[in-house]
Amino acid sequence: MVKRRKDSKNRVLKTGETERKQGGYQYRWTAEDGRRHYIYANDLKELREKEKEIIQDLDDGIRTDNLNLTLNDLYNIWLDVKKGLKKNTFNNYKYMYNHFVKDRLGRYKVRSLHRTDVKRFYNHLVDIDGLKIGTIETIHLVLHQIIQLAVEDDILRKNVSDNALGDLKRVRGLHSKKRKALTIAQQNLFLNFIKHNEKYKHWYPTFAIMLGSGLRVGELTGLRWQDIDFDNNLINVNHTLVFYERSKSERTGFGINTPKTVAGNRSVPMIKSVRDAFLEQKKYLENNNLKSLDIIDGYHDFIFINRFGHIQHQGTLNKAIKRIIRDANFDALDKNPSI
Repeated sequence: MVKRRKDSKNRVLKTGETERKQGGYQYRWTAEDGRRHYIYANDLKELREKEKEIIQDLDDGIRTDNLNLTLNDLYNIWLDVKKGLKKNTFNNYKYMYNHFVKDRLGRYKVRSLHRTDVKRFYNHLVDIDGLKIGTIETIHLVLHQIIQLAVEDDILRKNVSDNALGDLKRVRGLHSKKRKALTIAQQNLFLNFIKHNEKYKHWYPTFAIMLGSGLRVGELTGLRWQDIDFDNNLINVNHTLVFYERSKSERTGFGINTPKTVAGNRSVPMIKSVRDAFLEQKKYLENNNLKSLDIIDGYHDFIFINRFGHIQHQGTLNKAIKRIIRDANFDALDKNPSI
């Protein structure tokens, strides 16, 4: 007859269970990698709760050889397998994770991560960090993809971040701000104000072209003179100027991206006001003896440059727009549409 092992309290121990000399208990099993793994607990009841989870995972085909895998470990795997993103997009995702997740949720063991942990993390981003919902949406996008890897690799049964962002928006009443387009009257006021204002008139070609062509900011600031077809009145859009954080071995700065979609690579008809604005910009550069000095990923001869000859930063344009709208007195236009 086989003698059954017992602990110091005369309780029968199951296969794999051991009472430790230094106190507490351990459970041993052979995982998918063929190696022995162990879990520990202070008492037998706690051990058997953990043991049930291991046995259930083994029965369900969930891997049990990654109990100590952290979210940061999983993030490093995601970096290796995530392909097909534009460099600036990928760098933005990495920035979001390293800045907001790595030293917080990133330290959690993946197997111990619960949906409430994710919700608590999002609440912290809103209440303590003061992040806007758009930023949290980007963080959630990255976080969800990383955790999904654990689901696909049979480390987790489900993605604990599922619907966490939707719940946050619903409970907290958070929604992305709807962008408001300028009315025709506002556009006219905006352009007329710039054109006749000594302080801002050098901005007129930039914003006249932006409003008249519908180009995105990065497309506009990345334009070179060779992209402008004056003979056929076309603007050839085949790249975008971006600003991003590069890797540690590279300098932070500008880069060139090709369009994300085939539709982004296009020729935009140049109406008369836009053509005139390009010619005005050319005249402004010549009169002030300004030449484009930068070479960005092989691209050069940029149209929109600052007074030092360097390409125009999108942040500078955004600040200029805000100042012009403030000084153009849009509030007065809202009160008297006939202005």
